[in-house]
Amino acid sequence: MGTMQRKVSFVDRITCMLGKAHARHVYARFVRDAHRAIAVQRRVLLEKLRRNADSAFGRDFGFAQIRSPEEFRRHVPVMTYEDHQPYIERVKNGEIGAMFRAGTYVHMFALTSGTTDQPKYIPVTNYFLAEYRRGWNAFGIKALLDHPHAILRKIVQVTSRMDESVTPGGIPCGAITGLMAATQKRLVRKYYVTPECIARIDDPAAKYYTIMRLAVPTDVAFCITASPATQLKLARTADMHRETLIRDVHDGTLSRTFDVPEEVRTALAPRLQPDPEAARRLASLVERHGALLPRHYWNLGFLANWTGGTMGFYLQDYPRYFGDVPVRDIGLLASEGRISIPIEDATPAGILDVASHYFEFIPRDEKSSASPITLAAHELEVGQEYFVLLTTSSGLYRYDLGDLVRVTGYFGQAPVIEFLSKGAHTSSLAGEKLTEHQVVQAMERASRRLQIPVPAFTLAARWAETPYYVLHVDSGDGRDISEALAAALEQELSAVNLEYAGKRQSHRLGAVRPNRLPAGFMAEWDLRQAQSRRKGNEQYKHRYLLCRPGEDAEFPMGAADGRSASEPERRHGTGPIPVPAAAAPGHRADGA
Repeated sequence: MGTMQRKVSFVDRITCMLGKAHARHVYARFVRDAHRAIAVQRRVLLEKLRRNADSAFGRDFGFAQIRSPEEFRRHVPVMTYEDHQPYIERVKNGEIGAMFRAGTYVHMFALTSGTTDQPKYIPVTNYFLAEYRRGWNAFGIKALLDHPHAILRKIVQVTSRMDESVTPGGIPCGAITGLMAATQKRLVRKYYVTPECIARIDDPAAKYYTIMRLAVPTDVAFCITASPATQLKLARTADMHRETLIRDVHDGTLSRTFDVPEEVRTALAPRLQPDPEAARRLASLVERHGALLPRHYWNLGFLANWTGGTMGFYLQDYPRYFGDVPVRDIGLLASEGRISIPIEDATPAGILDVASHYFEFIPRDEKSSASPITLAAHELEVGQEYFVLLTTSSGLYRYDLGDLVRVTGYFGQAPVIEFLSKGAHTSSLAGEKLTEHQVVQAMERASRRLQIPVPAFTLAARWAETPYYVLHVDSGDGRDISEALAAALEQELSAVNLEYAGKRQSHRLGAVRPNRLPAGFMAEWDLRQAQSRRKGNEQYKHRYLLCRPGEDAEFPMGAADGRSASEPERRHGTGPIPVPAAAAPGHRADGA
């Protein structure tokens, strides 16, 4: 472990004492809310309905007449983003009253991938931001109370821009983490390793290097990102460029090798003072270990990131880079809101955030029903699986999030849930939330570009050190179009799914790899799949997206796929992997 320790001033000690007292008070309130979740949920729902009863949405759905959760269910159907979209478009054009009462301030729209080629725009109101921050505070306070060694020490976090674009009404659109960083309390910002301007570095390699240039010589207590892939990418970046990094630390510079905007370099200049002593310490670590890894230069209290779904795959590489450091799941959260708050290490399960949003749940077997049964939070059964519905201060009501969760227990009256998957036809190896609909849409565009008919194909998730997708294409008439088709599909997937494009740009996903199948194999595989289902096999539909790594284990692999030559694949295996279908609760909420 790193040996550098920061001296704690008298003022910091007093701040720590006061902070701990406040933290215990905040956490105690969170516990009280969980123990009276039934009453809290009713209050949360009615507050949101009364607040926006005079909005166009509220008038259309009779909010003024609703007096109970039961009446709410009768007045408002289960809704999708597309159901909310006409009202959201009006808000984007500056008509706040379409969804919210007079005086509501919309800070921004959080962007996240939709089911089609258009992103979703989630309004971030002043009420929603306060609730979002409260959930993060409860999470962070409990993590620090459990790991007191991390208090009053530096924090590494990754943020993205909140103003990637602007609506016709002049409202910025982007990642909510940019807004969170900009509005964070000064006392908390004091411990951030990176300033807000880092979000303006567009080149991923430059952004990762700049973060680690600031972080490596610092006494870091914990790193917090959404995806564990980001944690590993940061660690690998520092090791890959260790000679450059040590030179920069010694000279007080930021290498010109990386594409960092000049205005960002100017803003960072005061933080880049020469530190020969730190450089010598880092150089000695490299000489001793032959590498420069976080377990060498930091004394981490914990790491915070997703661990559920396929995100757990990444954790097997953590000991090599971070040593024996506890990992705290950050909970199920999305641009639409926080759903759970974990209070223990080494588990993706967390307590439902009952004080922020109103929750309903659809039993898994009811999801395809025209009128599905919906249950309140306190009506769930331990061990059962449910899809989540949200009612939030961002103007979403009975919103079908598409996330499947399992109830693992109760904390007071609040269920404890763990994320399983992002719907039945969504894959998210690195948070990309790729839907089968998007895959089909992208393939149609790719085929038009190549001026060929859409071939028989399946896109399959594949696990590796950098995960990727394999495009299985039936050879059909004998022409080998697999490589050209994979390249075209790659471009179109990036066009229809902004999350996919972002993960490719940041190298958290590899490029689509082609695999040419023998003629007729796809039809034979479909027949075997249909026959294996017995009940309802006449309704079997070809699967254009295989979400679980290993589901394509029966497919013969050609040389183009390169699976046999991949070291990560040899290490992780190529057969079926027993993990939950689909993967991470990907979102734009943290920009990483």
